[in-house]
Amino acid sequence: MKIDVLLGLQWGDEGKGKVVDVLTPQYDIIARFQGGPNAGHTIEFDNKKFVLHTIPSGIFNENTVNVIGNGVIIDPFILQKEINTLVESGINVKEKLLVSRKAHLILPTHRLLDAVYEKAKGHEKIGSTLKGIGPCYTDKISRNGIRVGDIENQNFYERYKSARSRHIQIVKQYDLEYEKITIDGMFFNDYEIHWHEALKELNTLKKINSEYYLNKQLEAGKKILAEGAQGTMLDIDFGSYPFVTSSNTIAAGVCIGLGIAPKNIGKVYGIFKAYCTRVGSGPFPTELFDNYGDVLRKVGNEFGSTTGRPRRCGWLDLPILKYAIMLNGVTELMMMKSDVMNHFEEIKVATKYQVHGKVINEVLFDESEESVTPIYKSHPGWDKDITQGANFDELPIELKNYINFIEENVGVPISMISYGPDRKETIIK
Repeated sequence: MKIDVLLGLQWGDEGKGKVVDVLTPQYDIIARFQGGPNAGHTIEFDNKKFVLHTIPSGIFNENTVNVIGNGVIIDPFILQKEINTLVESGINVKEKLLVSRKAHLILPTHRLLDAVYEKAKGHEKIGSTLKGIGPCYTDKISRNGIRVGDIENQNFYERYKSARSRHIQIVKQYDLEYEKITIDGMFFNDYEIHWHEALKELNTLKKINSEYYLNKQLEAGKKILAEGAQGTMLDIDFGSYPFVTSSNTIAAGVCIGLGIAPKNIGKVYGIFKAYCTRVGSGPFPTELFDNYGDVLRKVGNEFGSTTGRPRRCGWLDLPILKYAIMLNGVTELMMMKSDVMNHFEEIKVATKYQVHGKVINEVLFDESEESVTPIYKSHPGWDKDITQGANFDELPIELKNYINFIEENVGVPISMISYGPDRKETIIK
């Protein structure tokens, strides 16, 4: 048995949470393999809406085990709020959630550092979610991190105080009164008190050596789906650096983030929107600054599920899509938010770039907006409501042609078309 992978092929916010929720009945285990609470996976069903930041999106299926892998970083305070919201809705979280002992903890001072670093960058800020992601991964790589398993050790608080002291010394170099900096609406010292209370809640969850657990489950014939966060173009190595996240968001990250050998990777589901969006700063070749962009944002409700920030919107970018497919070894594509394109008479797709007079079809090392001009191909829109579509055959011919054009250009089939946020608003092709 092999582990299947589901991940985003753009700059995040592709709709991974919904697809995991749709696919979950086919799997015994859903496992998150990277990222932290900067993720926001939105799931809607039965007129209810949930946004998951750390917990895998299979939590709503009573027969599915959910694993937070070693590659994930956890903020106990945010996790506690997430658990409480699910429990209030009748979800038996603690019986279905397992946490890797090797997952790292986001400390209150990590979030403090994040706020200070971003403020110090001024107009060069990268658009951080201020969740402490970068500082936590920095401590992990510099071998100063604190992990979930450390909670069980007697010297935990000594290690915590040492890390706290080290971080505070850094903050003081910026000549800021850290006590007056707010986190989630609370002054730092108050937030820290709540964080320690939430840590007690985290300690009650089932902790596992996830690499052993998952490999044993594979040997036992269990079906596992690895759930990614963010998107390929936010990968620390292959994304639009430095405007990226601090982890490997691509399929290779599954091996590191769960302890799975490369030979055990099976299907790779690639999720993309029928257009493109991104949050925060960084290059975005097909970004629209006109009425088309405003329509995409409004109709697509393109506001960050974690931050609430308006997303930048643009046409579909095939060079980026093909780049992501190559990096991840995608075997099936799933196109999200096709309904957002319902009322466009004309839809454009970037097929290549023009750079300094040369035509290329590769993503550049530095894809700055000044140097890259997209070359577009226009397609007739379907200009009709498809939200009542029941199957692929009933879709407008213009949408079918749009899908076929994408498939022919990227060489991978589109097996799922989403036309709304609810799990029922899905067509399997």
